Amino acid sequence: MTSLPREIAACRICADRFAATATGHTPRPVVWFQPGVRIRIIGQAPGMRVHKSGLPFDDPSGDRLRDWMGVDRHSFYDMSTIAITPMGFCFPGYDAKGSDLPPPKICAQTWADRVDAALAADVALTLVVGGYAQARHLGRGKGVTATVQDWRDHAPRLFPLPHPSWRNTAWLKKNPWFEAELLPVLRSRVAQVLSDPNTKTDQ
Repeated sequence: MTSLPREIAACRICADRFAATATGHTPRPVVWFQPGVRIRIIGQAPGMRVHKSGLPFDDPSGDRLRDWMGVDRHSFYDMSTIAITPMGFCFPGYDAKGSDLPPPKICAQTWADRVDAALAADVALTLVVGGYAQARHLGRGKGVTATVQDWRDHAPRLFPLPHPSWRNTAWLKKNPWFEAELLPVLRSRVAQVLSDPNTKTDQ
């Protein structure tokens, strides 16, 4: 790893915050990026399963995301091609009711600008997954549904996506245009970027 991924992997800035959650866990940043990648996935934060495995999207959400992209696990976890940079690099824990806590703002405040600068030159396709990532990269106020509906305003350089969690299965049923209209274009773009290293951000 280059210096920045090593710094993030060693980060313990949220140790006291995580110790105070219902899970009482210690920080374990899940860092999956390096300069030169062609595709960047900006998500929310690792869940408990990813916290334990250290592999991003190593869960049913990841299976759904890979299906959306039209890639297998081998391609998805090729760190030379695809970067996964969530808004929070660590599992934020559960609240007293067992729900996921939001990614701590201090994580993005500490690392996001540096990660953006490190990856900007080579990334031809960015997937902005979920409300937290969309609020930072696309602006607040519209909500996930409206933001994803406006995907043509950002394609082919960027695609806003809902979170692929099972919790959004009802959303997918209510919005069939997502699978019928957005996903075929996304899969075509992913295939183009992966097959042609010279693909530019505006192609």
